[in-house]
Amino acid sequence: MSIPSLPPLPASRGFEPGRLSAHARRNFTSPLSYHFSAPAIDRDASNRHAELFYLQKQIQSQTHMVIVLEDGERIDGCIEWYDRNTLKVRGRARTLVYKSAIKYMYKMGDNG
Repeated sequence: MSIPSLPPLPASRGFEPGRLSAHARRNFTSPLSYHFSAPAIDRDASNRHAELFYLQKQIQSQTHMVIVLEDGERIDGCIEWYDRNTLKVRGRARTLVYKSAIKYMYKMGDNG
């Protein structure tokens, strides 16, 4: 059984495979593209680097810190470790603190 072939298109229609006609090009709309904002990513990366450097320095020197949370609670102690979202503080008890809950923090002797 053979497959019948299609007859060729007439040359008068101006059809060329792979090309759009002038009418089709005018009516063609491309989808909107989305571009990521590279400068915003760079700003966040530099802030993140400074934060990680500061935390690592406080961990290595075992600096006693005061961490004030958004609700006003104070946590005193040394930072043991950190990750992207949390700090582990060793004080009277070992406490895991979400970074998003921190209002500010300072070294124990720098409260004046």
